[in-house]
Amino acid sequence: MPHDMTHEGVNEEIQRCIEECINCIKTCNYCFDACLKEEDASHMAACIRLTRECADICTYAASAMTRQSPFIVEICNLCATVCEICAKECAEHEHEHCRECAKVCRSCAEACRRMAA
Repeated sequence: MPHDMTHEGVNEEIQRCIEECINCIKTCNYCFDACLKEEDASHMAACIRLTRECADICTYAASAMTRQSPFIVEICNLCATVCEICAKECAEHEHEHCRECAKVCRSCAEACRRMAA
């Protein structure tokens, strides 16, 4: 069932979730780049891989929300799961960019779970 739409075509709940996804994309991309520049990037392999996955699913979720995809519940649930896994991995590292990424991923996961509910 479609969400209530505003005159701009997207309700506030969807708009908040899109904004969380966009913020997550930016933060994951920054973390990805910063991890590649670490002295021992091989130690950061899981973090690098997950930040890519997370940025990609957030990109897809934001796009799906803007077009009112009929699969929004499934997409947002998957996005939340990937964000949660990425947050857990990033939280394992002491780097400030990883800590910030973990925080943003958790926030995005919460928004996506609300959207899917």
